[in-house]
Amino acid sequence: CEGCGFCGAIDNDASWVTRHATQEELKGSYRRLCMLYHPDKHRDPELKRQAEQLFNLVHQAYEVLSDPQSRAIYDIYGKRGLDVDGWEVVERKRTPVEIREEFERLQREREERRLQQRTNPKGMISVGVDATDLFDRYEEDYEDVPGGGFPHVEINKMHISQSIEAPLTTSDTAVLSGSLSTHNGNGGGNINVALRRVTSAKGWGEVEFGAGDTHGPLVGMKIFRNLTHCVWATCGLHFSSRGVRPSCTTMLARHLDKNTMGYLQWRWGTQSSMNTSIVRDTKTSHFTLAMQLGIPHSFMMMSYQYKFQDDDQTKVKGSIKAGFFGTVVEYGAERKISRHSVLGATVSVGVPQGISLKIKLNRASQTYFFPIHLTDQLLPSAVFYATVGPLVFYLAIQRLVIRPYVRAQKEQDLEKHRESSASDIARKRQEAESAVLLMQESVRRIIETEESKMGLIILNAWYGKFVTDNSQRHERAKVIDVTVPLQCLVKDSKLILTEATKSGLPGFYDPCVGEEKSLKVLYQFQGVMHQVLSPEEEALRIPKQCRWPYQCVCSTTRVTFLKTYCISVQQYSIAVFFSFPHVAHRIDADT
Repeated sequence: CEGCGFCGAIDNDASWVTRHATQEELKGSYRRLCMLYHPDKHRDPELKRQAEQLFNLVHQAYEVLSDPQSRAIYDIYGKRGLDVDGWEVVERKRTPVEIREEFERLQREREERRLQQRTNPKGMISVGVDATDLFDRYEEDYEDVPGGGFPHVEINKMHISQSIEAPLTTSDTAVLSGSLSTHNGNGGGNINVALRRVTSAKGWGEVEFGAGDTHGPLVGMKIFRNLTHCVWATCGLHFSSRGVRPSCTTMLARHLDKNTMGYLQWRWGTQSSMNTSIVRDTKTSHFTLAMQLGIPHSFMMMSYQYKFQDDDQTKVKGSIKAGFFGTVVEYGAERKISRHSVLGATVSVGVPQGISLKIKLNRASQTYFFPIHLTDQLLPSAVFYATVGPLVFYLAIQRLVIRPYVRAQKEQDLEKHRESSASDIARKRQEAESAVLLMQESVRRIIETEESKMGLIILNAWYGKFVTDNSQRHERAKVIDVTVPLQCLVKDSKLILTEATKSGLPGFYDPCVGEEKSLKVLYQFQGVMHQVLSPEEEALRIPKQCRWPYQCVCSTTRVTFLKTYCISVQQYSIAVFFSFPHVAHRIDADT
């Protein structure tokens, strides 16, 4: 189970009970914790008060986990699921699937109440730059012109568009959009209002009203419909000062295999065409092969994109496109530069288009596009600078701007998180300290038992952030002593922690919220000291046991290997227990 405030007494502790624990295992863990935290076992008034608080937490957690419906809700959604209003009217004896459906229904009702506060803004700004003077200049044209020795770079076109969606009801949506464009001193704009209604799970209809200096007043209708599970169609009709413009688009999609889709599209209207494409999308690559026959453009296109498996979601792509308009080869890359921003650059080399550099920045739902036309000719120098220039510029910006900004943003978010969780951490710290005091007697008995058989004794244990890198020496280690809680978890000379956050273990709390933590243990087993360092959510088993057979008889001697342990987390040494001929022995050796 996931950890939370009141349920942390049991379900955060993966050593007491796992997510899939049976009712018998749950009852056994509950009884053990009750014996540890029962107020009647402590005479000191302060310890008695602390024990009573922890005992109540254990009881509350057991009430949640022992009830099948509450446990199903908590297993699926955590504590936030129990906080949703409406569970009191839900019929008992429901399955986890039915509970999930009921939770989603309650969530939808809550979303409907906040429907008016939603919008989905989308926008694009495109700025075209003419930089052909950098490569296509003729010096004789500038001999008699003052300042003619400097290349002339200008903005020759610009386009701005924006749209906002406003849900009116669960099935009706209003869309307001507008755009402005200019090219070589001539420009225009338009504004549109559309009302869309979802008629069923298979289709929707839309009515559009618009005005602008391009088409004048405009009224349009559009209908979308899923004809089958793999065929859908869109039909439209627009009335403007230029006349009536009907349109229709039909698409057939089919799965060719697990990662490959085939598409066949027919478009009828002012630009009729037939298009077929094959798209293969995997975890590491994206491939597209397409062919279009139409008026005015017919072409063939092939593109490939490789996805690097890194945190920045780096992608390298290339494509070739040939048709009536000529041939264009493009290559480029894109990378995530912040939580909501993706930066990309593409070099386009075509005949007769020339060479262009296209820079795109996606910031949430806003797009900023900068096409820079470098030359009308195929010049190697233009290809070189279009490739190397953005790369050098990005590396400089990455080091001087992006990394400091991201680092400052993370520190700011971490500080906000610390401030918001300060009271909760203080409460958990107090509970952990109380639990440690209540464990003292149990730990003393466990140590006596382990010493009598040379078993597992925790000498020291620390949990938190350790400073190991020389570049972090200026930082202060943030750790807490968890020797007593870990010793309390030792059973039959073994300490087993499953793959879960360790901050929820009894006697633990988070000493450094939002930072990487680990557990460092110095322990003694069979009279020999060892040390282990375990990451936050990694399973831990002490002592580490090899997978060699317990009973392995050597064929050349009368040696019987009883048990073998890797007694260092780095596996630098082993301990071998064997019998020869009938006497038990132990050998410690480096691997």
